[in-house]
Amino acid sequence: MYEQVSHALLNKILDKLKPEIRKRDLRHFYTRLGANFYAIYSLFHHLYGSRDDFEQQMVRLVEVMAAQYIKRSGDLKALDVVRENDHNWFLSQEWVGMALYSDGFAGDLQGLKSKSSYFQELGINMIHVMPILKCPEGASDGGYAVSDFRDVDQRIGNLQDLDALAKDLRRREILLTLDVVVNHTSDEHEWASRARAGEQKYQDYYYTFDNRDIPDMFEETMPEIFPETSPGNFTYDEAMGRWVMTVFHDYQWDLNYSNPAVFIEMLDIILFWANQGADIVRLDAVAFLWKKIGTTCQNEREAHLILQLMKDCCQVTAPGVLFIAEAIVAPVEVIKYFGEDAVIAKECEIAYNATFMALLWDAVATKSTKLLNQGIRSLPGKLDRATWLNYVRCHDDIGLGFDDADIVQAGYEPHAHRRFLVDYFTGVFADSPARGQPFGVNDKTGDARISGSLASLIGLEAALEENDPAAIRRSVDLILLLHSMIMSFGGIPLLYYGDEIGTLNDCDFMKDSSKAHDNRWMHRPRIDWQKADLRRQHGTVQQQIFDGLQKMIAVRKTIPAFADYNNRELLDTDNPHLFAFMRSHPQQPGDKVLVVCNFDASPQSLTLSELGSRGWFEYGQLRDLYSGEAPTLFKDQLVIPPYRFYWLTD
Repeated sequence: MYEQVSHALLNKILDKLKPEIRKRDLRHFYTRLGANFYAIYSLFHHLYGSRDDFEQQMVRLVEVMAAQYIKRSGDLKALDVVRENDHNWFLSQEWVGMALYSDGFAGDLQGLKSKSSYFQELGINMIHVMPILKCPEGASDGGYAVSDFRDVDQRIGNLQDLDALAKDLRRREILLTLDVVVNHTSDEHEWASRARAGEQKYQDYYYTFDNRDIPDMFEETMPEIFPETSPGNFTYDEAMGRWVMTVFHDYQWDLNYSNPAVFIEMLDIILFWANQGADIVRLDAVAFLWKKIGTTCQNEREAHLILQLMKDCCQVTAPGVLFIAEAIVAPVEVIKYFGEDAVIAKECEIAYNATFMALLWDAVATKSTKLLNQGIRSLPGKLDRATWLNYVRCHDDIGLGFDDADIVQAGYEPHAHRRFLVDYFTGVFADSPARGQPFGVNDKTGDARISGSLASLIGLEAALEENDPAAIRRSVDLILLLHSMIMSFGGIPLLYYGDEIGTLNDCDFMKDSSKAHDNRWMHRPRIDWQKADLRRQHGTVQQQIFDGLQKMIAVRKTIPAFADYNNRELLDTDNPHLFAFMRSHPQQPGDKVLVVCNFDASPQSLTLSELGSRGWFEYGQLRDLYSGEAPTLFKDQLVIPPYRFYWLTD
């Protein structure tokens, strides 16, 4: 489409906007709309252009964008301008995040606000508050079965509480991340209730069918997400008398994005939360946004077009807001959620580095970095203006989604190796100190995933039970080692609440009948603040971990080479227990940091002269930026103690 044609279409649409929108002074909005309109129109036309009501839907789309711009506060609009002028702001090494449940962390949103100083004490300046939207009492999927997209669950507060929290965090220069579940709603959402009552408009918001013919065709190629508790991908709704697509749980109805009204509704919701003060919006389950018979209904091209359209529209109304893609899929697919054939992110600026997380856990179990090295080398390169969220634990289970080819290249048989990892982290393996549980066991395939807190999975729970000081020390070292990896690898490190004080598995969830069937609740704890206060008592586990992370975060923020500009180079060490890479600052080539990590229980050595042309490491006095000390050297061999790491410069 030529630019003048696009311009004419835009003028035609603007003439049809509601009078209450047209009479407002929207100069900034119109400037951004003009800059992005060609892309917005092209994407919307590609997805919905064959519909008779296309132009009507296009007008409605622009009205939603304009209405939310009008509602956006002056403070947030000013922040948009600042971030537009510094468009790489989120790539800085100064950002360190934490994910948490507000009720588990501090009871409710008011309690969370009262703990803001805790984040500053640790050095956290980005928090992801896990789902806070209204959900049914007994069928919430941890907050991801939303019954009202525009209201806070009364059990944790209200919109006024959120507003107070957002403003407090902004004063402290802490970013706020909020969830929008874009793939599905609760079956108690108003849309679902009206669909159930027979309203065609809302039945068209979902995938519903009067018999099993089409569902059975879908089922031929669709995998099961929760085979233990929610087998299949469709549920028969007695009241509606129809089958409805329910990919996750039978109480979560999948939204039908082939209907433009659904897209416009969800964009309006995303912009609503941007206007509540979210600096970052986490888009949940984005891989599932487009359903097509004969496919897995994941990672379809149209799902990417939907995300591109969401991003372009957000750039007009709230350009300072970032998107996180929650897409826990194969590495070759994850990278696409930044956007293909581009330099800047066309879809989401941030994505979870689930592959890196899983590879770290493999290194813990095997005490070998063979698969870690192989898997990272196979990970496609990201876009320049995009970044990873690197994490050790999260609210979800640990999946073992390594590429089979990488497992074979590392010298393992894929099925047997995954079985070993599940056995190791669930304590079945004889020499394992782990205290995890299997999750999502698929009896048909033998696949399983892993639940458990960081501290319990790496052996701290067992060490404390046995009152073994050496084992406790090893566990603390391993917790710090894992966090050193996410702090230095490149991207935004995301801590998980409770890990900073060594929180163990919490099995109280078994007392709640609505949670007892889902052992992921064992690593969604309620923080014991009396135990957390032990971080101030010298010699306690809480103090050792908290102080170690506090120092690590502070040091990270001073190292420009840790900013994320695709400035990482993996190094060959010829030692299967070591993982090493170089970070360098693109504007200051001489500003280099050598990161070396030892995943073994024994000391390991690295011959510096074998690192290729980086001869500057062979001479002079090396210094570890984390400890401030000079590491042990024998001739040109660097000695790395068990479960330790170095951030080295000369």
